[in-house]
Amino acid sequence: MTSAAGHSDVLIVGAGSAGSVVAARLSANPDCAVTVLEAGPGLDDPELLAQTANGLRLPIGGGSPLVRRYQTQLTDRPIRRLPIVRGATVGGSGAVNGGYFCRGLPKDFDRLAVPGWAWSDVLEHFRAIETDLDFSTPAHGSAGPILVRRTRETTGITQRFITAAERAGFPWIDDLNDVGPSSVSGVGAVPLNIVDGVRTGSGAGYLLPVLRRGNLTLLEQTRALRLRFSGSRAVGVDAVGPSGPITLTADRIVLCAGAIESAHVLMLSGIGDEAMLRAVGVPVVAALPVGMSCSDHPEWVLPTTWGVAPERPVLEVVLHTADDLEIRPYTGGFVAMTGNGTGGQPDWPHIGVALMRPRARGRITLVSADPDVPPRIEHRYDSEPADVAALQRGVDLVREIAGAATDVGQAAWSTSQHLCGSAPMGVDGDPRGVVDLQCRLHGIENLWVIDGSVLPMITSRGPHATIVMLGHRAAEFVA
Repeated sequence: MTSAAGHSDVLIVGAGSAGSVVAARLSANPDCAVTVLEAGPGLDDPELLAQTANGLRLPIGGGSPLVRRYQTQLTDRPIRRLPIVRGATVGGSGAVNGGYFCRGLPKDFDRLAVPGWAWSDVLEHFRAIETDLDFSTPAHGSAGPILVRRTRETTGITQRFITAAERAGFPWIDDLNDVGPSSVSGVGAVPLNIVDGVRTGSGAGYLLPVLRRGNLTLLEQTRALRLRFSGSRAVGVDAVGPSGPITLTADRIVLCAGAIESAHVLMLSGIGDEAMLRAVGVPVVAALPVGMSCSDHPEWVLPTTWGVAPERPVLEVVLHTADDLEIRPYTGGFVAMTGNGTGGQPDWPHIGVALMRPRARGRITLVSADPDVPPRIEHRYDSEPADVAALQRGVDLVREIAGAATDVGQAAWSTSQHLCGSAPMGVDGDPRGVVDLQCRLHGIENLWVIDGSVLPMITSRGPHATIVMLGHRAAEFVA
């Protein structure tokens, strides 16, 4: 095997929501040689760049080169399978999503009681990543590269939903990113990293502007296959790029490939549940519970009959309830959102009912030692009856609130596609822990995981802003 970029000080696998920030932060030191592997395309192609910048479309439809597709099993009784997508380009899923940029709640961090990760520890990093164009309070940043704004001129669907929610007694929440120590129920405008129709995620905000640094190398269309070790030290990565197989070495290796692929690379490399690894013939390097306790926000979607609101962000307001439900009145149908252009297919907006603090835990497991065989993903959403009952209460609430404004169809199982927790952070002795409080692999030297994999439990809001914050905070640990 030949090396495309020789030896680096830091090798980052994945230029996604966290990896883009880690790469930009570490390469700010001109003495630190940083190489980034990205499985998807870079954004040199102006057409692809324009797709990631258009915040009024999700460029995830059939044939999109910007995503990687997986199958998951949502429920076990009966078995319900669903295709899911993850962003595969500079900026990762944050380059192709709906722009929802709600922070995790203070109670999410304080409840964990993990030293170094209390709300008081992370707030400065939430502030550092953003420029909030609506609020200039101490809770908000004014100099970060990610622009945040809320929709002020609501029309059509969004306004009808707000009116219906307020009639039902839910108050208006001015700022969903500054709700204080206890979350309140109510309806509020979603903080969006979409301004004047332009989406700015961490790829566009952090990595693209610094790609000309002489100490920073981005290898696009280059997929990590497995890690190389010398004893208990991670020393390199076997990958495959446009010219074939390559091996790259580094003093420090950081996995930022997202909850699915970071877990997949770890397991292919012999880090995971011992019985699972032995069953597929992968030699065990470290027995750790990778992929054994994932979480995601289950979502039931209900079709409506109100008209599509064209050329709007996908989601402009949400309603939060006291029992941790998030009601989402999507502005367009899924055909319009993804730009699939499916001729003749009817399109209508949906209302989503998502459970933001689910009890259910899913699994990512290796089914083959072949890196080309995707892992098995099981969400196991129906494994906790209390979760199913909460979702049903949310559906009843939607019918009560929105029933006068629109016909509401039958609920269907879905997922918010927020998979987290496949390599959770834990203090010494935590049986679920895969990384320590500085995101280093337990028992392995020179190896970090910095992405949604390390969240010990999913946040009470969509995790994108939290994962960008995590990249900003944890870059210091690698430096």
